[in-house]
Amino acid sequence: MSTARHLASRTETSGPSALTRLLAPDRALVMGILNLTPDSFSDGGRFVDPAVARAHAARMVAQGADIIDVGAESTRPYGDATEVSFEEECARLKPVLPAVIALGKPVSIDSMKASIVSWAIGLGAQIANDVWGLQRDPDMARVVSEHRVPVIVMHNRLKAEPGIDIIADMMAFFERSLAIADRAGIARDMIVLDPGIGFGKTPEQSILAIARLEEFRTFGLPLLMGLSRKRFISSIVPSEPAERLGGSIAGNLLAVQKGAAIVRVHDVAETVQALRVTEAIRNAP
Repeated sequence: MSTARHLASRTETSGPSALTRLLAPDRALVMGILNLTPDSFSDGGRFVDPAVARAHAARMVAQGADIIDVGAESTRPYGDATEVSFEEECARLKPVLPAVIALGKPVSIDSMKASIVSWAIGLGAQIANDVWGLQRDPDMARVVSEHRVPVIVMHNRLKAEPGIDIIADMMAFFERSLAIADRAGIARDMIVLDPGIGFGKTPEQSILAIARLEEFRTFGLPLLMGLSRKRFISSIVPSEPAERLGGSIAGNLLAVQKGAAIVRVHDVAETVQALRVTEAIRNAP
């Protein structure tokens, strides 16, 4: 059975969940980013052509991506993304999503709309990626529960507030999200937590969230790190998004060391190489 079909199969009460079967016990998974948007912060407009998007997805799979994360509405963390309708989001996804699913790797749908998530899962997507952690669309938890798919619960805020205790805020946010999931009947072993680097956080708060990632392991859930090309890197070494490969790899290696089970990245080949070399050195006799 392919990895994608394995993930898509329903959770049996006597066996491990779909998410547990996906995760690798001895290495971090690499999630490749496919943005079908004109306005994403790093690669907006690069993959609006369906043929280019399909080719990029195939390239990321060939480079070693374990999961492909497909999004058609920008969720960039600086508060100025353009909202799109259900119809527009579907129109961007339709020429691309089936082909990406056909590549045989698990596909996550990155959307804030429960209606889009439900539609995409119907086509064969296997993971819901909600940047508002089940707390924005009141129908999201129900959709995830009914489809019985893993869900990525990301911490988010409407705006950054430099004076708050960001770790305490994140802990409280995740508690609320998990309570919502529990009420909807989403099993705990189908949930991944994402600190939401850059979302509603100052660069300093993002750095702190990475540095203290281990504290979120107290929830007993897998952690996803999405720091690729984020602005906090430029706060340390001034750079444009496309110039932040070195900082992205450094952050991801440290995040995996601190317990991240999945890293979400733009640069798949370079990240896979960095992780595999690190693992080989760490495991050398």
